[in-house]
Amino acid sequence: MAAVGVHFILELFQCPAEKLDDPSSVDEALRNAARLARSTLLNQVSHRFEPQGVTSIGLLAESHISIHTWPEHGYVAADIFTCGETAQPEAACRFLVEFFEARSHSMRRIRRGASASSKDDQAACAQESDEERPWQAPRYARISG
Repeated sequence: MAAVGVHFILELFQCPAEKLDDPSSVDEALRNAARLARSTLLNQVSHRFEPQGVTSIGLLAESHISIHTWPEHGYVAADIFTCGETAQPEAACRFLVEFFEARSHSMRRIRRGASASSKDDQAACAQESDEERPWQAPRYARISG
Protein backbone atom coordinates (compact mmCIF):
# COMPACT_ATOMS: atom_id res chain seq x y z
CA MET A 1 0.00 0.00 0.00
CA ALA A 2 1.29 3.47 -0.83
CA ALA A 3 1.49 6.05 1.95
CA VAL A 4 -1.78 7.83 2.67
CA GLY A 5 -0.14 10.81 4.33
CA VAL A 6 2.86 12.18 6.11
CA HIS A 7 3.18 12.77 9.84
CA PHE A 8 5.78 15.12 11.29
CA ILE A 9 6.74 14.84 14.94
CA LEU A 10 8.42 18.03 16.13
CA GLU A 11 10.17 18.68 19.43
CA LEU A 12 11.34 22.17 20.31
CA PHE A 13 13.84 22.80 23.10
CA GLN A 14 15.01 25.87 25.01
CA CYS A 15 12.06 28.08 24.02
CA PRO A 16 11.17 31.28 25.92
CA ALA A 17 8.56 30.43 28.55
CA GLU A 18 6.42 33.54 27.90
CA LYS A 19 5.22 32.35 24.48
CA LEU A 20 4.64 28.83 25.74
CA ASP A 21 2.25 29.88 28.49
CA ASP A 22 0.13 32.25 26.40
CA PRO A 23 -2.92 30.53 24.86
CA SER A 24 -3.46 33.27 22.26
CA SER A 25 0.16 32.97 21.13
CA VAL A 26 -0.04 29.16 20.85
CA ASP A 27 -3.37 29.42 18.99
CA GLU A 28 -1.87 31.99 16.60
CA ALA A 29 1.07 29.67 15.96
CA LEU A 30 -1.29 26.81 15.10
CA ARG A 31 -3.36 28.93 12.69
CA ASN A 32 -0.26 30.19 10.90
CA ALA A 33 1.23 26.69 10.76
CA ALA A 34 -1.97 25.38 9.15
CA ARG A 35 -1.87 28.18 6.57
CA LEU A 36 1.81 27.58 5.77
CA ALA A 37 1.14 23.84 5.44
CA ARG A 38 -1.42 24.77 2.77
CA SER A 39 -4.08 23.06 4.84
CA THR A 40 -7.67 23.97 5.67
CA LEU A 41 -8.28 24.59 9.37
CA LEU A 42 -11.81 23.33 10.12
CA ASN A 43 -11.85 23.77 13.90
CA GLN A 44 -9.50 24.66 16.73
CA VAL A 45 -9.70 24.03 20.46
CA SER A 46 -7.21 24.92 23.16
CA HIS A 47 -6.79 24.68 26.90
CA ARG A 48 -4.48 26.42 29.37
CA PHE A 49 -3.38 24.20 32.22
CA GLU A 50 -2.73 25.29 35.80
CA PRO A 51 -0.24 26.29 36.88
CA GLN A 52 1.18 26.46 33.34
CA GLY A 53 1.15 25.00 29.86
CA VAL A 54 -1.10 25.13 26.82
CA THR A 55 -2.48 22.56 24.38
CA SER A 56 -3.95 23.65 21.07
CA ILE A 57 -5.39 21.20 18.56
CA GLY A 58 -6.46 21.98 15.03
CA LEU A 59 -8.72 19.76 12.96
CA LEU A 60 -7.64 20.04 9.33
CA ALA A 61 -9.50 18.95 6.23
CA GLU A 62 -6.23 17.09 5.58
CA SER A 63 -5.94 15.64 9.15
CA HIS A 64 -4.64 17.50 12.26
CA ILE A 65 -2.07 19.69 14.02
CA SER A 66 -1.40 19.65 17.75
CA ILE A 67 0.85 21.81 19.91
CA HIS A 68 1.58 21.02 23.57
CA THR A 69 3.75 23.31 25.72
CA TRP A 70 5.72 22.91 28.94
CA PRO A 71 6.88 26.45 29.80
CA GLU A 72 8.72 25.25 32.90
CA HIS A 73 10.97 23.17 30.63
CA GLY A 74 11.06 25.53 27.63
CA TYR A 75 9.67 22.59 25.62
CA VAL A 76 7.09 22.24 22.86
CA ALA A 77 5.81 18.95 21.42
CA ALA A 78 3.96 19.32 18.11
CA ASP A 79 2.72 17.02 15.43
CA ILE A 80 1.34 17.68 11.98
CA PHE A 81 -0.37 14.92 10.03
CA THR A 82 -1.54 15.68 6.50
CA CYS A 83 -2.97 13.67 3.65
CA GLY A 84 -3.09 14.60 0.00
CA GLU A 85 -0.63 15.92 -2.54
CA THR A 86 -0.76 19.67 -1.90
CA ALA A 87 -0.13 19.98 1.84
CA GLN A 88 3.32 21.10 2.98
CA PRO A 89 3.65 20.13 6.65
CA GLU A 90 7.41 20.58 6.68
CA ALA A 91 6.93 24.33 6.02
CA ALA A 92 4.67 24.46 9.08
CA CYS A 93 7.35 22.74 11.17
CA ARG A 94 10.00 25.25 10.08
CA PHE A 95 7.62 28.07 11.03
CA LEU A 96 7.01 26.61 14.51
CA VAL A 97 10.76 26.35 15.16
CA GLU A 98 11.10 30.07 14.40
CA PHE A 99 7.87 31.18 16.07
CA PHE A 100 8.73 29.55 19.40
CA GLU A 101 12.38 30.68 19.10
CA ALA A 102 13.69 27.17 19.74
CA ARG A 103 17.43 26.98 20.31
CA SER A 104 17.35 23.36 19.19
CA HIS A 105 14.79 21.00 17.75
CA SER A 106 14.14 17.49 16.52
CA MET A 107 11.91 16.70 13.53
CA ARG A 108 10.81 13.23 12.42
CA ARG A 109 8.92 12.40 9.23
CA ILE A 110 6.76 9.29 9.15
CA ARG A 111 5.00 8.04 6.03
CA ARG A 112 1.61 6.88 7.31
CA GLY A 113 -0.04 3.81 5.82
CA ALA A 114 3.03 2.81 3.85
CA SER A 115 3.57 -0.91 3.63
CA ALA A 116 6.83 -2.62 2.85
CA SER A 117 5.61 -3.41 -0.66
CA SER A 118 7.74 -0.91 -2.54
CA LYS A 119 11.52 -0.46 -2.51
CA ASP A 120 11.16 3.07 -1.06
CA ASP A 121 8.85 1.83 1.70
CA GLN A 122 11.21 -1.05 2.51
CA ALA A 123 14.12 1.37 2.83
CA ALA A 124 12.12 3.70 5.07
CA CYS A 125 11.00 0.83 7.31
CA ALA A 126 14.51 -0.64 7.50
CA GLN A 127 15.94 2.66 8.75
CA GLU A 128 13.76 2.71 11.86
CA SER A 129 15.21 1.24 15.02
CA ASP A 130 14.62 1.34 18.76
CA GLU A 131 17.73 3.52 19.08
CA GLU A 132 15.94 6.23 17.08
CA ARG A 133 13.09 6.13 19.59
CA PRO A 134 14.72 6.53 23.01
CA TRP A 135 11.39 7.63 24.48
CA GLN A 136 9.79 4.27 23.65
CA ALA A 137 10.03 1.31 25.98
CA PRO A 138 11.69 -1.79 24.51
CA ARG A 139 9.23 -3.83 22.48
CA TYR A 140 8.77 -6.65 24.96
CA ALA A 141 9.41 -4.82 28.20
CA ARG A 142 6.79 -5.21 30.84
CA ILE A 143 5.82 -1.96 32.50
CA SER A 144 4.69 -2.38 36.08
CA GLY A 145 2.80 0.15 38.08
